[in-house]
Amino acid sequence: MVGSVHMNGSVHGANGTEERLDELRRLLGKSEGDLLKIVSVGAGAWGSVFAALLQDAYGHFREKVQIRIWRRPGRMVDRSTAEHLFEVINSREDVLRRLIRRCAYLKYVEARLGDRTLYADEILKDGFCLNMIETPLCPLKVVTNLQEAVWDADIVVNGVPSTETREVFEEISEYWKERISVPVIISLAKGIEASLDPIPRIITPTQMISSATGVPTENILYLGGPNIASEIYNKEYANARICGSNKWRKPLAKFLRQPHFIVWDNSDLVTHEVMGGLKNVYAIGAGRNAWYGQMLAKGELSPDMGDSIKGKGMIQGISAVGAFFELLSQPSLSVQHPEENKQVAPAELCPILKRLYRILIKRELPVRDILQALRDETMNDPRERIEMAQSHAFYRPSLLGKP
Repeated sequence: MVGSVHMNGSVHGANGTEERLDELRRLLGKSEGDLLKIVSVGAGAWGSVFAALLQDAYGHFREKVQIRIWRRPGRMVDRSTAEHLFEVINSREDVLRRLIRRCAYLKYVEARLGDRTLYADEILKDGFCLNMIETPLCPLKVVTNLQEAVWDADIVVNGVPSTETREVFEEISEYWKERISVPVIISLAKGIEASLDPIPRIITPTQMISSATGVPTENILYLGGPNIASEIYNKEYANARICGSNKWRKPLAKFLRQPHFIVWDNSDLVTHEVMGGLKNVYAIGAGRNAWYGQMLAKGELSPDMGDSIKGKGMIQGISAVGAFFELLSQPSLSVQHPEENKQVAPAELCPILKRLYRILIKRELPVRDILQALRDETMNDPRERIEMAQSHAFYRPSLLGKP
């Protein structure tokens, strides 16, 4: 395998790949012949790409590692999506040849003609993510039974949206009741919940996972960055941070790092998670590099369509808008207004967040109203808010669950 080139253009064996795998296996106490089992839970765009990156890099070491992905069964691929998928297949010679060799091409012909129905878990095995049809992945090992997927996994990747994380990991905890070893969990979810009782504070996906499963926070990490899943898989340069305990973040950063995907590590887990959720809020608000925000601005989508969009999956920024606004509206967090001589809730100084809340959550304003918040020259200068933040007026460690 040394220096061999695979169909997706990646080179294995020449850059220390096997050595990195062996190093992680030793850290996890794996003996000769004992597979390192990695499973990605959730098959959205980022969860699928993450599993595919690992499969491309390490999947050929079949005697050392097993990489699988779980998604719920039963999701049908509609006729128009099947037709588009067929066009994508036929535009990519490597994908077309792969499907013909696997005797899988005919079912896509039949689906385009309406003679059969495809399912999301079925096409995922051939390397197609329903939320990202135009970016074919490598074939993946798909499991539709959650218990089978996670019960003895060494590393579990949380690829489900933050709004579903608690529910999924509460189910997983039922399968881990008699487990002896503690797994390592890497969460990809961007989003938060707001807890207002007994004091206002933020609850992040890693905290949800720890609460649901009892896995210590030392074994739960967050991986995130300003990236688009399809671009990462197409080998456009990207970077991310893996955050958490020193024991796991450094070896995992090394394990995940690839020439086009640079992974740094950081100890500040919760703050990076919160910033990931906040980024989604303002991506929608500004409409820059955010498909959902752009479609709202063009009038091609409306809030009434909900937060699960065909072909895109869950738009996580919507729930984060509600959580951040509720949290920052609490009187107990009041700060001094920069111009008026009075205390106000922090949300009063966040015009874009206020408008997004009234558009997406309360449904009180039309979508175009967000432009008014961006253009309103009577609003406080952002520079003044930065100065307030530098004076620590906004910084409340208790919001992040810190003493």
